[in-house]
Amino acid sequence: MKIYFHLNTGGFSNSYIVSNENTNEAIIIDPGKISDEIITQIEDNKLRLAAILITHNHGSHVSGLKTLMKIYSPKIYGADYEIAGEKTNVITGDGTLRIADLTVKYMTLPGHTTDSMIYQIGNAIFTGDTISAGKLGSTNSSYSTHLLRRNIEEKILSQQENTVLLPGHGPPTSVGAERRFNMDMDD
Repeated sequence: MKIYFHLNTGGFSNSYIVSNENTNEAIIIDPGKISDEIITQIEDNKLRLAAILITHNHGSHVSGLKTLMKIYSPKIYGADYEIAGEKTNVITGDGTLRIADLTVKYMTLPGHTTDSMIYQIGNAIFTGDTISAGKLGSTNSSYSTHLLRRNIEEKILSQQENTVLLPGHGPPTSVGAERRFNMDMDD
């Protein structure tokens, strides 16, 4: 498995391509803006785009979806039907999918938004806007902040220290670093 990072400078959001080198299939997480670089990476590596995973339905994380749908025929997964209407495979709760011959664990993590999902593939968790390096995701109430902290503790910080966290904004981090240095997690 390889993970490629792409920065959407329009919304300063991160998109990720996860490829399975054995099957030449790929998954894109949060296609904020589809650049020539992303298309070239898919085409030059002869990847088949199997799926798109959406962490939450905010423009900077889904605005490239229409472009991808014009070129490819991937399955779309997320917790909000409005992501792509009938083409959205709505997932709720916690569970496991098999995509591109990879095991994708999905977990509901409300707080930042009601439809926030995180995805774990191997030793990497794609956190969307729930947590980033040294920061808790934004919320709109003290209750949402409490809910987000509790969910992060139970579903993310309970993982092994060396688990890589790939956020929707900012640089990668790890479970160990966030346990020690994320001051937003302190009550």
